[in-house]
Amino acid sequence: MLLLGTGASLALTGCGASRQTGSPSVPTLRATPRAARLIAAARAQVGVTVRYDGGYTRIPFPRGDVPRDRGACTDFLIRAYRDAFGLDLQALVNADLRASFAAYPKIWGLSAPDSNIDHRRVQNLATWLHRKHAALPVPAQASGWQPGDIFTSLVAGTGTHIGLVSDDAGARSPLIIHNIGAGVREEDALLDWPITGRFRWSVD
Repeated sequence: MLLLGTGASLALTGCGASRQTGSPSVPTLRATPRAARLIAAARAQVGVTVRYDGGYTRIPFPRGDVPRDRGACTDFLIRAYRDAFGLDLQALVNADLRASFAAYPKIWGLSAPDSNIDHRRVQNLATWLHRKHAALPVPAQASGWQPGDIFTSLVAGTGTHIGLVSDDAGARSPLIIHNIGAGVREEDALLDWPITGRFRWSVD
């Protein structure tokens, strides 16, 4: 997802090629009840959201969404929080932007909030999570990640990316659930790209 231009033709650039897990059976990690609920809502999107589409789209407000068979990496996370807890990141990010527009990145040339796209940008979600005191140190080892953690990463050639740490363990690290180009998948890919942030919100 991510680095975008300006105007009505704004589009989220793709997040790159997807990778799949090597084993159909992996150990389960301990998750809090709320984290398990969020992960279940995320996992339910596998096979439903089957392609990446970050194009600018006019959507309703609040609780607006593009068709569920498509979306960007942020759309996946937004849907998981809506489905699990009824929390609407579109409305929450928009309210904070209206109150504190200067606190958010200015890389898209906008002069006012846009509820169609603001919450669908990784940089804005990361800023909002920082402002909600949800940021945590990035673990020095893969074992330091917890189910329900949100990660952001930098994917070469495509920009920033966001996803959710699963409660299943992979060969190298916890599995992640995300959409990086071929729809929502759960796979052993947390360490495939440089991690730029770790967040934990409303799962403890």
